[in-house]
Amino acid sequence: MQQDILSTMIIKNVKSIADLQQVHKLESMVWSPEDTVPISHTAATIKNGGFILGAFYKEELIGFQYSFPGFNGKKPYLVSHSLGIHSDYRKQGIGEKLKHEQRKLAAEMGYDLISWTYDPLETVNGNLNLHKLGAVCTSYIENAYGEMTDGMNDGISTDRFVVEWSVTETNSENRNCDISASTVLIQTKFIDGCLTPGEIELEESSEALFVPVPGNFQEIKKMNFDTALQWREKTKKVFTHYLEHGWVVTDLVKDPENNGHYMYLLEK
Repeated sequence: MQQDILSTMIIKNVKSIADLQQVHKLESMVWSPEDTVPISHTAATIKNGGFILGAFYKEELIGFQYSFPGFNGKKPYLVSHSLGIHSDYRKQGIGEKLKHEQRKLAAEMGYDLISWTYDPLETVNGNLNLHKLGAVCTSYIENAYGEMTDGMNDGISTDRFVVEWSVTETNSENRNCDISASTVLIQTKFIDGCLTPGEIELEESSEALFVPVPGNFQEIKKMNFDTALQWREKTKKVFTHYLEHGWVVTDLVKDPENNGHYMYLLEK
């Protein structure tokens, strides 16, 4: 089924108002009607340096990627604002394919960098962004979008990694992923079925460091919301400290010794 979808799916640069309306509808399904981008905005964006890629399967829009131009005071870059996949078609490689098409089109348009944000406690996104695509994180934003009431973010601060993905450079595959030989910055243990964070370490100076995170953060929120809040607070302290002191988050790997346990790799 997965290969059938990927081989027959068509990705196109969305231009028409009719297609933008389909994107708007899917966006409201993925998040909520209150968080959708108005069609008047997306229509203006695609005429002024941005674009929307749509993934169509049997003429149905099953995924989209929305980008607009950004500027950091020195040079322009592409902001990858949202990537949404229909719930019936997730975990089939559609998001990754959309991202590679995004990178290809960005290069054709003259961009050399793509930047976006994601929640570091959402490991599906981390696996795609860092491990598969090879993007890196150099900064952490606390409560980036303020309070949100959709199911994914309700009740917890919207902290985000800011990741950068080079359009022109080949991503390095020689990452130091030997967990046993590196320092782990948050101690963990299972309490009532939830992976729970313990003491944190802010004084390490090794070139390679690991930060554990649970692979089921949304489930933990339902099982024990206080534990979810602990994960947010302790990972925030660790990531902000080490990113401010020159480390870069370069990968997310699954811990082979702990089921459902992932490790972020920080390198300097």
